[in-house]
Amino acid sequence: MEIEVYTMDVFAVETNGGNPAGVVLDANSLSKDDMQKIAKKVGLSETAFVQNSDNADYKVTFFTPDGEVDLCGHATVAVFYLLANKGIIQTGEYTQETKAGILKVECKNDGSIYMNQCNPEFYEKLDKKEIAETLNINIDDIMDDLPIQIVSTGLKDILIPIKSLETLYKIKPNFDKISRVSKKYNVTGYHIFTLETKFESIAHCRNFAPLYGIPEEAATGTSNGALSCYLYNYKIILEKNIKNLVFEQGYSMKKPSNILIDLITCDNKIIEVKVGGAALNIEKKKIKL
Repeated sequence: MEIEVYTMDVFAVETNGGNPAGVVLDANSLSKDDMQKIAKKVGLSETAFVQNSDNADYKVTFFTPDGEVDLCGHATVAVFYLLANKGIIQTGEYTQETKAGILKVECKNDGSIYMNQCNPEFYEKLDKKEIAETLNINIDDIMDDLPIQIVSTGLKDILIPIKSLETLYKIKPNFDKISRVSKKYNVTGYHIFTLETKFESIAHCRNFAPLYGIPEEAATGTSNGALSCYLYNYKIILEKNIKNLVFEQGYSMKKPSNILIDLITCDNKIIEVKVGGAALNIEKKKIKL
């Protein structure tokens, strides 16, 4: 059996940027085992499988080469960007059923796709020494006034504040140690960031998820959604500046990417998290099962 898989680069700043994702549009007949095999053969950080849903407009299931994950930001953008590109959906709001819940997705007039993520959940703060050892850096390279903390808007990540852009670029992580720490705390991986940026952005980021077969990822929607909430929580992002937030990622991989985020608040509490962007370089391939 041959399966049609579309690939594209999501959140790309230019043609060589972005985070590639795979999309299978008609996955109703596929088992979880089939999806895992396809995702492994596609070999991208995530492949999304679109199915019918009794509870939403679409059911979307996400697989890395090594396992299923509850939600994926860039793969969600890929799904709905592709549906719009093929004329299957029009401008407007839709819903997707995921393992993280039923979430809204908006297809805008300019072709960008914004997905709602879950409202933020803040978990434990971690020891700097334990994390520094896994990144081969000194404790002094980690910011003093922000904690290392697990945060989730659908997927749990360890958010790690680094003092400088120079240090962020130089980090050579120990992926075996990161996998062990990720497993210990039941998280997807590390999202490291600095408030020093190349352009007029909120933060510059790198993302490591070796436990799921992703050494480094060029653009991570769920992690930056969590990061935006973390920065709002610690008053780095202020109430007057919570729309059109830009997060830089992928530059260390020569795959420049911008992730766009809107926060909607009420009485200083986040009530909606929207992560958005567009895609480039749509291609179609066939995978044999």
